[in-house]
Amino acid sequence: MIVQAVVVPQPPLLVPALSPGASADLESLRAACRAAVRRLAAVTREWIAVGAGLHERVVEPGVSGSFRGYGVDVAVALSAGPVSPAELPLPALVAGWLREQAAADSVRVHLVDGDPAECERLGKQLAHGERTGLLVLGDGSNRHGPKSPGSEDERAPGFDDTVARALATGDTAALRALDPDLAAELGAGGRAPWQVLAGTGDDWRAELLYSAAPFGVGYHVAVWERG
Repeated sequence: MIVQAVVVPQPPLLVPALSPGASADLESLRAACRAAVRRLAAVTREWIAVGAGLHERVVEPGVSGSFRGYGVDVAVALSAGPVSPAELPLPALVAGWLREQAAADSVRVHLVDGDPAECERLGKQLAHGERTGLLVLGDGSNRHGPKSPGSEDERAPGFDDTVARALATGDTAALRALDPDLAAELGAGGRAPWQVLAGTGDDWRAELLYSAAPFGVGYHVAVWERG
């Protein structure tokens, strides 16, 4: 079963080598992510991660990759011990980097891009599987403000406010109700992973550690513990 869940964003700028220099906003985000995954590792060192992908697949532990494609050759691995090199998608790279920050043993990464019903089914499947922690990777809307990556959309703040409230209160119904079409229009890649989290059940105590859009993208960090 999923004994604890952590929600984090997945921008490459989480990795200091990829975005050097002082930034109070960035340091606050990184600190919240590190705090969240260290709490997860304190409960269990075996993780399952869920991130968005164009094609559903599972990336098993025992492999390593690099952020080379994002500008700096920072190597990460999905498990401790011997690993084989592989081309890893961004959610797996970030999951591996966060695993190392928390000194967890391993993380298996599920990439999802299904409709809400498919996300619900995966959440239920994970909830009834092995005893493990769940790392949920995904960004909010990328359309906050005129300088945002996706160009400004006045619906973005309301969308991410809804997500933040749901993550702060453990409101799985609100996460299930997120509209896939609206999320896609707003560039919110976290929709499917958040709905997988909602499928793991309703008995959660939730804490929101961070919620802001400092670079035009909504980033949320939360810790959910079994009630």
